[in-house]
Amino acid sequence: MDYWILISRVYSTTFSLFFFILAILMFYIAFKGIKAKNRYGAISTALCGCAFIIFGYYNSVISFFPYPYNGFIVWWIGIILIINLMFFFLIRKKIKTLKKEALDKDSYCVNGGKNSILRRYIYKMTCEDPYMEDISVRKEIIRKSFHLAGILIFIAYYGFFFIPPVTQLVNDGVIQLIHQIEPSYNFLWGDVSLYPYNFGDPQAVIDLTMMALIGSLIFAIISDLIRIIWGPEYSVFNFLTHSMLRKKEYNAAGPQIYIITGFIFSYMLYMAGWLDIRAYFAGILTACLSDAAAAIVGKTLGKHKVILRNKDTKSIEGFITGILVSYVIGLIFVGPIYAIACAVIFFLTDYFPSYTADNILNPVFIPIGIQLMILILGLPIGWI
Repeated sequence: MDYWILISRVYSTTFSLFFFILAILMFYIAFKGIKAKNRYGAISTALCGCAFIIFGYYNSVISFFPYPYNGFIVWWIGIILIINLMFFFLIRKKIKTLKKEALDKDSYCVNGGKNSILRRYIYKMTCEDPYMEDISVRKEIIRKSFHLAGILIFIAYYGFFFIPPVTQLVNDGVIQLIHQIEPSYNFLWGDVSLYPYNFGDPQAVIDLTMMALIGSLIFAIISDLIRIIWGPEYSVFNFLTHSMLRKKEYNAAGPQIYIITGFIFSYMLYMAGWLDIRAYFAGILTACLSDAAAAIVGKTLGKHKVILRNKDTKSIEGFITGILVSYVIGLIFVGPIYAIACAVIFFLTDYFPSYTADNILNPVFIPIGIQLMILILGLPIGWI
């Protein structure tokens, strides 16, 4: 067997194993969530675990990306793990120092307000309950700003006006780089001729968009696992976002994990040839923008409240906003007929599920629902 083929298989196996380990951890966390009576978080986390098993199986049979990108993603896992562990040990050392400085817990908690950003963060995480039942409008807007990731995926795949797809620029840049450092590249990754793409290769756009999605998941989930298992104060992601945790995230994965997992699952269906790319983007942008718009309008302008089946309170104004935005997005990508399916599925997943996060349901069910309508009706996608 050729040496570099063996290396590629090692990387691919490692990557698949990473997903299977994530699945085990998700099921463990779901069990913790059930014990903590957080059924919503437990079920949503368990669904992520099921998705990770599928991802691991898909990668082991088909592979998300060719060599050397399967190697690049494994190195990315290692880098993110090292960064998170460094932050973990830094915080743990800082907590020990702060406790030694304080005579008792009361003074430890009271004396933290006038210190550095890191100290204030530690005091907030350890002396207050970081998991809030409700959050302010400002924090809601910040949380929902993460939903703009869907637009970044669109730019990565399609580009924006005069900007070509970002993934195409990345691929072309990598090709130029490896030719400039050819001896070093040959030593680390094999002959340059093994590189799988050409300049402007459309397959590179498809594969590297998936790589961006999975890379984002890795960045978010390692930090989130540390938050759940060891405490929110040890999470880099939690530190960077200034802690906007809700009760539903106690002993459960965060909403950023749900939505990225849904993105990857649907994009995997597209890569497998089961989903039209326009249905995909209609679905994920609806999941991103409609949900964000509904939440922000509901928080700021919502006056007519409605209680959902899971006892959450939302507003009619928020629902109407979300449905209208989802229809407009569907109108742009798949036309007026299939946009109806887009809006209806958004409403159903937002209103009816009792114990499952709509952040994972929307980016999966909306693209699949649109695709089923395309198959059933047989009408052209777009304006008719």
